[in-house]
Amino acid sequence: MGKGLKRISLVLVIMIFAAVVAACGKGGSKVSVGIVLPTKDEPRWVQDEQRFKDALDGTKYTTDILFSQGSSAKEKENVETLINKGIQVLIICPQDGDAAAAAVESAKKAGVKVISYDRLITKTDAVDYYVTFDSVAVGAAQAKYLVDHAKGSGEPLYLYAGAASDNNAFLFFQGAWSVLQPKIADGTFKIANSSEAVALKDMADLSREQLSKIIGQVTTNWDANEAKNKAQTHLTAAADDMKGDVAILAPNDGTARSIADVFGSDKAVTSYVVTGQDAEKASVQYVIDGHQSMTVFKDVRSLVKDAMGMAIAILDGNTPQTTGSYNNGKIDVKAKQTDVIVVDKDNVKAKLIESGYYEAKDFKGL
Repeated sequence: MGKGLKRISLVLVIMIFAAVVAACGKGGSKVSVGIVLPTKDEPRWVQDEQRFKDALDGTKYTTDILFSQGSSAKEKENVETLINKGIQVLIICPQDGDAAAAAVESAKKAGVKVISYDRLITKTDAVDYYVTFDSVAVGAAQAKYLVDHAKGSGEPLYLYAGAASDNNAFLFFQGAWSVLQPKIADGTFKIANSSEAVALKDMADLSREQLSKIIGQVTTNWDANEAKNKAQTHLTAAADDMKGDVAILAPNDGTARSIADVFGSDKAVTSYVVTGQDAEKASVQYVIDGHQSMTVFKDVRSLVKDAMGMAIAILDGNTPQTTGSYNNGKIDVKAKQTDVIVVDKDNVKAKLIESGYYEAKDFKGL
């Protein structure tokens, strides 16, 4: 072999070696924190992606963020991909709490610490920590708003819930029921759209199975169209005494806007009070315009900081701080809870604009 060929072979070997090193991550380091989020189709999760990246700025750690696009199979594939990249910590918001168990069990086998983010992964012991807003407090805050704005007695109450596959939907509804039930029992409200809720109206504390029966009837699956269709069906079937001034428990902003549109266009509905949560821009505008009554603001900046703070503590060899625990059907998972804030027309400016969460120019009529 001539000198020229030898030189070319050596150059090729060096290039291949460099490519292998580069493929192993920045400067040969592996990915420290793997993050799996449910979908890129909702603004909330895309914003979280950027916030997670920002939260690691200035640390020696690296991250890779993947989206499951509404598929538990894709989610499991994402977790496997991240395990192969050598992650030490997995932060995961499950698409479906039960289905995600298999994915995190493979992470645990690989020695990865698992942080369940915003939604709890259920029926497995492979979850180390849970970072969440106090979901029971969210539901209770929504219900308290309806109670505080009730008009007289016998007011029709329309109940809606999140997806039956999401543990948070149960916690939100549990919190709401704890506040609404005494007011249903004393005649302030009469349930308009759930025979299961009517059958359980004298029960202050509901079991998971009882909650499941009600949620099965009034689930929106977190889907605006499904919420719209359910609301239309309920109003079409409603007797005259189930209209007039009404109270509506809507689980989040996306469903609240759809439900508000339906109730707002029914001439027999004199007025309505409707709840929401997440402080989505479109709903903040609805609150300003008087179409949506309130939203529960969960400052995701705090949640991201708490999750990443926990991950960094683990990577640094420390024990993360926790404030409580949640039973996931298999174990009590240690949790860090982040506070929530009720926002309506009266405090929207102070809580969302002056806090720097949104800019005034994003809204009309402030």
